[in-house]
Amino acid sequence: MTTPSSDPLRPAAVLWDMDGTIVDTEPYWMRAETELVASFGGVWTAEDGMKLVGSGLPAAASVLQRAGVELSRGQIVEGLTDRVLEQIEVEVPWRPGARELLAGLRRASVPTALVTMSLRRMALRVAAAIGDEVFDVVVAGDDVANAKPHPEPYLTAAARLGVSIHDCVAIEDSEFGLVSAVAAGAATVGVPCHVTLHEAPTHELWPSLAGRGVDDLGAALLRHRHRATGAAV
Repeated sequence: MTTPSSDPLRPAAVLWDMDGTIVDTEPYWMRAETELVASFGGVWTAEDGMKLVGSGLPAAASVLQRAGVELSRGQIVEGLTDRVLEQIEVEVPWRPGARELLAGLRRASVPTALVTMSLRRMALRVAAAIGDEVFDVVVAGDDVANAKPHPEPYLTAAARLGVSIHDCVAIEDSEFGLVSAVAAGAATVGVPCHVTLHEAPTHELWPSLAGRGVDDLGAALLRHRHRATGAAV
């Protein structure tokens, strides 16, 4: 594990969402959902799929059951994961700037965690595509009792890294993810992908990760601390 930075202007760790943040797999999930519902004679729209962005897979499976999928939640989760992995094997759809920022964090010895509600086997597949040991910790949907928007996933990642969540920056692309990270206490940056994220004093919004570096994350952490204490930025 990388030694956390003691520089107060740099994060103790950076906690990454995966789907929509590092890889644009949301269209893969929506295709898998559409095919699954259609196989049971139903119809699944893009609007239906957007409502599930950032949510935990068991909750999504319950919605799909209500849409007519006559399978157990576990069967739905495994089936969707298999279908998305099939598409990832054809092409990994990287988000702009994500791999470059991860590489910069590694060079700067800033620990990183992957915090995703996808299954661990998918998270490890994406991590392997980026490169060996890019993440110090992986927290997946099957590692926690409570999915996003509950704070447990981010609190678990910080605890496994041995750092304070209040010294971490989280990067997210969904409202569910933002709520989770903010509730945990992390400095939170939203980078929209397929859903619109709303301005709020609890987090920052960046249009893209392209061109962003360690200093940008440190500045976001500093602004978060100022907001928490009420000090002028």
